[in-house]
Amino acid sequence: MTSTTTTPLRLAYGTNGLTDLRLTDALALLADLGYDGVSLTLDHMHLDPLAPGLAARTAGIAHRLGELGLSVAVETGARYVLDPCRKHHPTLLDPDPEARAARTGLLRTAVRVAADLGARVVHCFSGVRPDGTSEDTAWHRLAGSLGPVLEAAADSRLPLALEPEPGHLVSDLASFHYLRAVLGGPEASLLGLTLDIGHCQCLEPDPPATCVRAAAPWLWHVQIEDMRRGVHEHLPFGTGEIDFPPVLAALKDVGYQGLVSVELPRHSHAGPQLAASSLHFLRSAEQHTAGQRTAGQPTAPQHAAVQSVAVQSPAEQHTAPQRPAEQHRATPPKHPTGTTDPRGGTPC
Repeated sequence: MTSTTTTPLRLAYGTNGLTDLRLTDALALLADLGYDGVSLTLDHMHLDPLAPGLAARTAGIAHRLGELGLSVAVETGARYVLDPCRKHHPTLLDPDPEARAARTGLLRTAVRVAADLGARVVHCFSGVRPDGTSEDTAWHRLAGSLGPVLEAAADSRLPLALEPEPGHLVSDLASFHYLRAVLGGPEASLLGLTLDIGHCQCLEPDPPATCVRAAAPWLWHVQIEDMRRGVHEHLPFGTGEIDFPPVLAALKDVGYQGLVSVELPRHSHAGPQLAASSLHFLRSAEQHTAGQRTAGQPTAPQHAAVQSVAVQSPAEQHTAPQRPAEQHRATPPKHPTGTTDPRGGTPC
């Protein structure tokens, strides 16, 4: 059964691709271009979560977002916000309990900021399994570290959406479902999904459009960019291998109503130009989705609109059929091999 949804997708741009701009200038740029929202990465140059006066600064940004009519998602992928020497450290998997607590504390702060901004979702990721740490220890360490964050998100009535990241413990849809099994019970029902379309192209066994349909019951946030198979490099649209009309059609078919956010974190030097060209590319691709939405395509349950208050968890919103990823989640997933980061180091 084919969906008849014709509402345009709600497009956003990530501030991690606009780090050469002041945050207020970045917001004004996106509004002027015609974006519906912004994915705001809390970082030292954009609403620093560790600097004094956070509540007052957040209130100012919330007011500006309202003036500009921009929706917002809060992201937490800043490279050096906690450690000036080690990218993305510490993580939720760090062997040092105090280091893990620092990451948990940052995520709880992000939840508070998101609530004050009227955000739609809070994003996070697992981190890379440390050397010398067993798979079993890493999974249970991750579940324990996420517990206080999930509690804070539930108290703020905000979905927490974890992103599978190439090279991380949670790297794909199968490992996302395994984490839900490790969490178990109410905590599993509180955890949603950030789906990066480029990551699907990079390492998932299925095409990105198929991944969208499989992920739909848990889907609260979408990141989008071009990418090549087996290479974790975020690319401007048209320079990778992704066929975008089927992806956008799938997002419409499953009734996704959140933000679809362009993520080009290594292209800030050309941020204003890429923000303009990316919007044009996606709107043009969206116009070609009608032919992709053919009869016989499976349609996932429709998403209810996500609000910053009175929001249900993904599991409460949807009763999903069993999927292959769930049928094997009692055993830790085997991570794909051969995925490379062309610039070395931890991806992104």
